[in-house]
Amino acid sequence: MNDLDFTGKVVVVTGGGAGIGRAIAEAFAQRGAQLAVAEIDPARCQDVGKALGEAALVTCCDVTRRADVDAFIAEVGERFGGIDVLVNNVGDFLGVIKPFEFYEDEELDKLYQCNLNSIFMVTRAAIPLLRARGPGGSILAISSIEAFRGIPNCVAYSAFKHAITGFVRSLALELGPAGIRVNAIAPETTETDQVRPSELIAEEHQAHTRRWIPLERFGTPADAAGCALFLASGLSAWVTGTSINLDGGALAAAGWYRDPNDLWTNVPVVTGNGFNF
Repeated sequence: MNDLDFTGKVVVVTGGGAGIGRAIAEAFAQRGAQLAVAEIDPARCQDVGKALGEAALVTCCDVTRRADVDAFIAEVGERFGGIDVLVNNVGDFLGVIKPFEFYEDEELDKLYQCNLNSIFMVTRAAIPLLRARGPGGSILAISSIEAFRGIPNCVAYSAFKHAITGFVRSLALELGPAGIRVNAIAPETTETDQVRPSELIAEEHQAHTRRWIPLERFGTPADAAGCALFLASGLSAWVTGTSINLDGGALAAAGWYRDPNDLWTNVPVVTGNGFNF
């Protein structure tokens, strides 16, 4: 038996048109799953639709809006009759990078809707369809390593990512008796169109990456897809209410760095901010 064979399984991915969401959607499709993708950008909808083929359901919608969520999940139910795997992938810092005291109410609300309430709305709407398929369902949330450490000037983003940790732990308890598992993936900085560390970090500072990430590179969408496959498969049948830190060991280092002589130190060794701002 192949635990990574998802033939006949229905997988729903939000924000599946690019980056981590796209990699996850394609990984499941390559393993036989029937895909339903929600994507806000029309061009991305068209592109991922072509990539996944006519068997997939690709809906252009905004999962921060209740009406769009309800319509999308209703469409999934009508088309497939149930859900086996739900991947809540949507999330973004929305360019809000400044001291918390200067946040506007509108910015806080947008961050909440994107990073937390969208997960609440999609999951609530999807649970009946997960129950309809019986035991074996899996709910995943793409969180962030910022759910497990502080990040100055992105206070609200970090707070909402911390909330996802409590969400998956608590919902796992509620849905455990139904045989539905709930987990999160918390990536460190991942190379996508949304965030490109290879371009943001000045060339002369690129070599320092290995000094704070023990596995010496930033993440890729394929890394997240691998975690998603594992958490949705029978290989993790006894894993629920937890988060996988997909970070190359960065959180384990916890403020420790390697100096130019490859010795570990907790004293900063990089001058400037690394970006040449």
